[in-house]
Amino acid sequence: MTDQPGAARRLDGAAVAAAIREELKPAVAAFASKAGRPPGLALVLVGDDPASAIYVRSKETSAADSGIAVRAHRLPSTTPLADVLALVERLNADGSVDGILVQDPLPAAMGTGASTRVFDAIAPGKDVDGFHPENAGRLAQGRVTLAPCTPAGVIELLRRSDIRMRGAEAVVIGRSDIVGKPMAMLLLSEDATVTICHSRTADLAAHARRADILVAAVGRPAFVIPDMVKPGATVIDVGINRVTERARIEEWFGSGSARLAGFDQRGSAVVGDVHPAVAQVAGALTPVPGGVGPLTIAMLLRNTLRAAELRRQRGSNS
Repeated sequence: MTDQPGAARRLDGAAVAAAIREELKPAVAAFASKAGRPPGLALVLVGDDPASAIYVRSKETSAADSGIAVRAHRLPSTTPLADVLALVERLNADGSVDGILVQDPLPAAMGTGASTRVFDAIAPGKDVDGFHPENAGRLAQGRVTLAPCTPAGVIELLRRSDIRMRGAEAVVIGRSDIVGKPMAMLLLSEDATVTICHSRTADLAAHARRADILVAAVGRPAFVIPDMVKPGATVIDVGINRVTERARIEEWFGSGSARLAGFDQRGSAVVGDVHPAVAQVAGALTPVPGGVGPLTIAMLLRNTLRAAELRRQRGSNS
């Protein structure tokens, strides 16, 4: 999340994502020419969470710009879980839909475990988020078809930034099914030696300091401080945290910073899991915003094309 000058090389996820989207356009057009239709993506948004609405609009715009036929299904927050599951089943059966994404989180009123039930209901071949147990199992076995978009985007960023993964010590802070665990699996597939840390890890800082590649995906602003970073390490900041306390932004970025000026205009700021001062220690660092976030959407589009191609090869609707 750094805005402070430092030795760290800035890994521009936005530029890499733009390049991926441009590469996808002719591939999407080629699929449409062969199949007689473009790849189809269905987005499902339940409720009125402002951040989720922004994410869905961004995905909708990016998909359409790449030539993907995108349909957004926006449902009120009072929608019963059974209705969402029924919609997913209709989309599973729709031959023009290659990818299904249900925006998380679902409304709390749907109850504990609602997201899991919905993700499990999506046909594995249309699961462009890569959350279905079948896709998670394939990832664990190194037989990836549709990998979760954020970790896949991180791998693409590292490759295109010429960051060596083979033989590297990699530490992932966070063990979520969406980012932490699949991130570790993908790094293992690249021949990195991987440690997963979490809230119960003893002496987490000591583990982090060993990392050549440190991935922060814990959801706590400024959690990773310079003392946790090996000099010259590559630090990937997956965190997206909205902060509403002005004093914290001033402390982290300084009284004359552009980030504080932006906070004063909007009343909040989006920051990552990595303290800005890490830029003075790391060799390479992703910013927030503009780092991993744009790559998540680019990989969603790539997954949609991949799902469409696989379904066409199989002659299957699932």
